Amino acid sequence: MQKMAVVATVSGRVQMVMYRDFAKRKAHSLGIVGEIENKPDGTVAVYAEGEQENIEKFIEFLKKGSLLSDVGNVAYQFVEPRGGFDSFYIQYN
Repeated sequence: MQKMAVVATVSGRVQMVMYRDFAKRKAHSLGIVGEIENKPDGTVAVYAEGEQENIEKFIEFLKKGSLLSDVGNVAYQFVEPRGGFDSFYIQYN
């Protein structure tokens, strides 16, 4: 399987609704590493690395969102994996 990475910006009602925790749990279940953080503009930024099939599944989970969230859009692009992660982390500002 090929390793790949994705950078995503998630907009909608995605802060204060357990979205980051939801994404972290999904990432762990798929063997994905990376990070997620709330941005000042109300969006959530995601960087994720893993096997191609699992990254594609993860993007679909990002689009669905947590129970309380209302995802408006997931803008993403595939990038070269940068490495250096051993887990999926929530960044707290």
